[in-house]
Amino acid sequence: MNPPAIDSLWYTRCPVPSASGIAIEHDLLAAEFAPDGIAVRPITDAPQPQQEAHFDHGLAALFREGGNVPAMAARAAGAATVLIGLTFVPEFQAIAVLPDAPFQGLADLADGRLLVPDHGAGRVDFFAAMSLRGYHNAFAATQLPLPERLVRIPRPKAEMGQRALDGYDWELAALRAGAGDAISIKGALGADLVLSGAVRVIWQVDPAGAAAPQINNGTPRAITVSARLAQASPDLVTRYLITLLRAAEWGKRNPEEVARIVSRETGATLNGVHHAYGPALAAAITPSFAPDLIEHLADQKRFLLVHHFIGQDIDLADWADPSFLEAALRAFSPSSTKELHS
Repeated sequence: MNPPAIDSLWYTRCPVPSASGIAIEHDLLAAEFAPDGIAVRPITDAPQPQQEAHFDHGLAALFREGGNVPAMAARAAGAATVLIGLTFVPEFQAIAVLPDAPFQGLADLADGRLLVPDHGAGRVDFFAAMSLRGYHNAFAATQLPLPERLVRIPRPKAEMGQRALDGYDWELAALRAGAGDAISIKGALGADLVLSGAVRVIWQVDPAGAAAPQINNGTPRAITVSARLAQASPDLVTRYLITLLRAAEWGKRNPEEVARIVSRETGATLNGVHHAYGPALAAAITPSFAPDLIEHLADQKRFLLVHHFIGQDIDLADWADPSFLEAALRAFSPSSTKELHS
């Protein structure tokens, strides 16, 4: 029996640096599949309940590129997904305090209160996971014990269609209200917070240094697809990845435009994007299955298990299928990438 014809593909991505962001900005996905009569639609076009698929991957024929916490949580909860690629974009990650706080370094926070956002909902709390991982990385890198006083602060649950899902308004308000002494920040919006003078950094990761202190929700990021689509129409998955490779190759040639796209995606300033990602940004968004990326994902998985962000272990070897990216790389020719137009 022939598989049912595909008339729609869905996509979703986090507001972060990604080849998906470039492909969407330049309508590459629509152009790739339009000759087949296949519509390529953002998840924000789906009815509101189905937009939750960004977090649980519950929508059929869905591609997702974004943070690894929701991707692994969905898989651990039984979502039928396939991991088809990874990226690792070194980014600004830091522990910050108020400008007039007495803390000069992490050692001064031994008896301090670390703020951790908590949306209080059933969905996996990637805000909390990012924050907690940031603290663990920072204190491990400096060989200091993690302070015991973790203060949970309420934060609204992210909804699709919101701008700047990774903003730090609630954490900053809690700092200013005296609820805690330090926050964990990252990315372009975290950089904007520092550049504005609202907070002062007392530790930050070296994006050119060892990978271990950098591993978090966005490092590495995961590209996943619905398993049913991968099984029924593997050619569509390969073509989707070829389109991302085209977008990433164009990005290497146009780094400043990539920065502008990321600024629009994140809601951060262009200065914040440059501060957060530096000159290596455009070269880091190409999908890969490099062995070290799988190792970094395994490290993050262990962290999520230990801290109960996911309830079941994940067999990464069973989840990951490099064959689609391998086929895409065989078919893709960088020299054939044309200039893109908005």
